[in-house]
Amino acid sequence: MDSGLRTQCVPQYRLLTGSQIREIHRTSLEVLETIGVRVAHEEGARLLEGAGCRAKEGDVFQIPNWLVEEAIGSAPSRITIYSQEGEEAMRLGGRNIHFGLGTDLVTAYDLNTGEMRDSELRDVSNAARVADYCEDIDFVASMALPHDVPTNMMYVECVKAQLENSTKPVFFTAAGREDLSVILELAAAVSGGEKALAERPFLIHYSEPTAPLRHSRGALSKLFLCAERGIPICYTPGDMLGASTPITLAGGVVQANAEALSGIVLHQLKSKGAPIITGFALGPLDMKTGIFAYGAPEFRLTNSAFADLYHYYDLPIWSTVGTDAHALDEQAAMEHAIATLMAALDGSNLIHDAGYLGQGLLSNPATIVMSDEIISFVKRLLRGFEMDRERLAVDAIRRVGPGGDFLSDDHTYEHFRREQWQPKLLNRDDPDTWLSKGGKRYEEVLTDKTLEILATHEPRPLPRSVQDRLDEIVHRAEAELADLHFEA
Repeated sequence: MDSGLRTQCVPQYRLLTGSQIREIHRTSLEVLETIGVRVAHEEGARLLEGAGCRAKEGDVFQIPNWLVEEAIGSAPSRITIYSQEGEEAMRLGGRNIHFGLGTDLVTAYDLNTGEMRDSELRDVSNAARVADYCEDIDFVASMALPHDVPTNMMYVECVKAQLENSTKPVFFTAAGREDLSVILELAAAVSGGEKALAERPFLIHYSEPTAPLRHSRGALSKLFLCAERGIPICYTPGDMLGASTPITLAGGVVQANAEALSGIVLHQLKSKGAPIITGFALGPLDMKTGIFAYGAPEFRLTNSAFADLYHYYDLPIWSTVGTDAHALDEQAAMEHAIATLMAALDGSNLIHDAGYLGQGLLSNPATIVMSDEIISFVKRLLRGFEMDRERLAVDAIRRVGPGGDFLSDDHTYEHFRREQWQPKLLNRDDPDTWLSKGGKRYEEVLTDKTLEILATHEPRPLPRSVQDRLDEIVHRAEAELADLHFEA
């Protein structure tokens, strides 16, 4: 007879109740319908007017409730992202979790000199190569804003470096429609054409509206290009409590959600059913230091709130991890571990910024290796444990009996690999053994391993014909983009 016992024991977490989710949703709709959003883009304005939105003050549009609901319904609830080789890599939707790197860090920690310096293009290549090696890093991103590349070519060169150093999906930024077009041409060259890229996309563009309640011309130009091409875009507000949103977490969530929902409306009006990943980053402006606090508990709470909202909408969800620490130290480990666990418990789908230091300003490839191990640990926690008859182990207990030993029992041999997580780099030696091996701190172990990866790991090389095509595209773009001024 079925006892009704759930045999799988897994951690479960949700911050908002159903009624709280609905109240935030209703209030967000109220903001959009009665206050509206500023849209600094001619086509965006025409799309909203044509869909029945009311214009006020020139470029501010009030969006009716029904249009928001319609856009939520037309956006896909699942997006499949592929590797550059065309194999399924990530299913964004539901509570599937995937972790990867972040973009645009202006400073880098040099593992060879131990000094902080301006980011360079080699930092993009190094981050991609380390992430390519790390099993639990699912996608790559630049981790740098290289200062040794002309400004108008930065994002193009970053994507090319990632394509040359990893086969994993690429999460990337662009300055405007012009360099985004070049980047999509690079990706099409790897995929075998625009049609093949749209059918099996391996890259996700990251752009965002501007708080409070504004969509810039540049951001919408990129949003619409991705919608036209069927390229997944992550269009998520980045807001600061007490600066660009109300100081209260509830007020900030409402405003940021309204910004995100209005982005979905614009995107779906441009191309119904086009793939979009959404959510928002909402952290506190630290009133003492003036920084956006990556490690703050309020940041984790607002992430949980929007995860609950977008599970309710049944849309793919973006999230973030990171730390305020400026070194690979105890603070970095603590804040990364808490953020990684919370994002996983939230069931967020595309979790970026693994390895970020210094409020999103500083990179260190060894932090990527640390994040890889934290993610592996967290995935083991989320798997929980099973409680079927075999794992309740009464027969094994009976066999061993009082005073016996389980080390030599077949039950232990059959189950220990599945039941016990094994670290890659964390210490589990006793003190004497640890000292005999050099007594290295975890930071030193991570740094040594990262240097080893950079010295020995060889990502799969691009076919010669593809490499030649990428070089040709970039060479042509250097001339085309040289004198271009990108619009905000």
